[in-house]
Amino acid sequence: MHLLGLFKRKAKEEQLLDIVDKYNDDMQTHRVEVVEMMDAAMWCLESDFFKRPSMSVVVKVLEGFVDVENNLEYNITTPVVRRAITATGHQEDAIGDATPR
Repeated sequence: MHLLGLFKRKAKEEQLLDIVDKYNDDMQTHRVEVVEMMDAAMWCLESDFFKRPSMSVVVKVLEGFVDVENNLEYNITTPVVRRAITATGHQEDAIGDATPR
C-alpha cells in the first residue's frame, strides 16, 4: 500500500519520472514510454471500476492507438470487505478487496 500511495502522489504531482530507475539506461532511454505505461496502470487501478478501461482499450493504449484518459481522479484505494470462505470443511472469515472481478 505504501508504494501505491507514492505512485498516486507522484501521478497527481505529474512527477512520475521521479520514481523511474535513474541507473537503468533502458528506462531512461524510454522514459516517455515508461510514464505512458505508468499512466495506463493508474487508469487500470481506479477504485471506481466503471472508470477503468476495458482490456481491449488497454491493448489499444499499449499499441499506441488510444491515449490514456486525461481526467483521472487517481483514486486507487481499494475498499476492504469481509467475506466468508470455506476451507477444508469449515468456514472462516477472510479479508479481501471489494473490486468486482
